[in-house]
Amino acid sequence: MATPPVGPSICNGLGRASTACKGSGMKRYFTALLAGCAAISWDALSSPSRANDTSAELAIGGLVFTKNSDVSIESEDLAITPAAVTVRYVFLNQSASPVTLTVAFPLPDIDLTDAETLAFPTNDPANFVGFSTKVDGKPVNFTVNQRAFVNNKEVTATLRNMGIPIMPIGAQQSKIAELPQPARDRAVAEGLLAPSGTNDKGEPFYEARWTLKTSVVRQQTFPPGKPVTVEHRYRTSIGMSFDSVLRQGLRQKKGMESEVQRYKTNYCIPDDFLKSLDKLAGADEANKAKVMERRISYVLTTGANWAGPIKDFRLVVDKGGVDRLVSFCGEGVKKISATSFEMRAKDFTPTQDLNIIILSRR
Repeated sequence: MATPPVGPSICNGLGRASTACKGSGMKRYFTALLAGCAAISWDALSSPSRANDTSAELAIGGLVFTKNSDVSIESEDLAITPAAVTVRYVFLNQSASPVTLTVAFPLPDIDLTDAETLAFPTNDPANFVGFSTKVDGKPVNFTVNQRAFVNNKEVTATLRNMGIPIMPIGAQQSKIAELPQPARDRAVAEGLLAPSGTNDKGEPFYEARWTLKTSVVRQQTFPPGKPVTVEHRYRTSIGMSFDSVLRQGLRQKKGMESEVQRYKTNYCIPDDFLKSLDKLAGADEANKAKVMERRISYVLTTGANWAGPIKDFRLVVDKGGVDRLVSFCGEGVKKISATSFEMRAKDFTPTQDLNIIILSRR
């Protein structure tokens, strides 16, 4: 199937405009139809509204430094695929003296009451996105800080004293069930846990009730006048739904109007995208074509925390397959391979974050 035209688009005020990109002053949208099959097979589920059909992506971004007027971003090279996100920065200290800053890679807050719906790329309770970093090509160490809060009250020490894992995913999940019953009862009474049914053996399940705040931190020294390359990589958190409200059989329902409009705004979805989707999925209300959607979010606005704009910005989005549709907001986007699209900008100051949607058959 032919690839629709590629055009520039970035929408200011993403998520607030009443129509996709309305008022942004940028007239065209970027969309592309891919051509191949998804490499993963999914169980057939029919409705985008069913809770077990959907997982939410984690909105993750770039490095955050203490705001500094001496250190500029000379370039940022960002590559996003369904498998991994890689970011390469070149920083320059424009002052006459070394500058040492605290570098933080903030992970999104995790409300563990919704943990079942979140897409964790790894089962590591501390580094749950598989983060790694290099400076001038050499791997560097970092510290992971995690703190737990209930209603803005820190409960990190309480959890640790009670033997409750602060991030109960992977193998850590079973540790709650292994606690003595008095400890579990106390945790429920203090609002840290809530009963959540039983398993097939009649053993009780408990739901964590706190919000976890995680950041990766280290110190970085920037010598005067010498470029420093900082690279980081982590596994992509992909939100998935085993159907899409954008299918013709759903989006034309009157009750879906506001949700369809939200999608159009968040992902700058043009008519050409919807026409291509209609060819792929047909007009039936049931999801006979087994369409699924993948969503990726990236926090771009951390790049506005520097001495001036990002002098040379490059974004590459790879859809991960040639038989998929993709849409996102971007200006001057061009196709550079069968599955990859590139955006470049000079003196770039991010004012909005990046949302990517990929549709395909399962």
